[in-house]
Amino acid sequence: MPWAKYISVVLASMVKFVAGPLAGLALSLSWWETAICTVVGMMLSVVIFVFLGSAIQLLMARYRKTQPRLFSKRSRLAVRVWKKSGMTGIALLTPLLFTPIGGTLIAVSFKVPRMTIIAQMLLWGTIWGVIMSFGLYQFRSLV
Repeated sequence: MPWAKYISVVLASMVKFVAGPLAGLALSLSWWETAICTVVGMMLSVVIFVFLGSAIQLLMARYRKTQPRLFSKRSRLAVRVWKKSGMTGIALLTPLLFTPIGGTLIAVSFKVPRMTIIAQMLLWGTIWGVIMSFGLYQFRSLV
């Protein structure tokens, strides 16, 4: 059942990017299969939240009982990254810090065009997917 393994890695990386390579390693996939499934999972999450991000933010605001804190550590970090490097910085740090969902919602909240979000996330998701998968598999062979 190789499809079940692939789907597991995709689902794991939809929520937390680093979970994809870890799941691929645990399920004994090759590093390149893991990298591909990790990128596919991230991009599924990105596409879903790019097109539904504004609606999700409105829905969350409607049912939120208390007003969210205006300045949190995460929001300050996002604004700092945005001011220094724009969408490229957000996309670069999404796999590492923000998670696919969080990074996409940050980009949507800054009103970045949809295709720019998708293109940047695909570029940096692919780069980080290959680096993390290959690096994790090389580290495992050393230990």
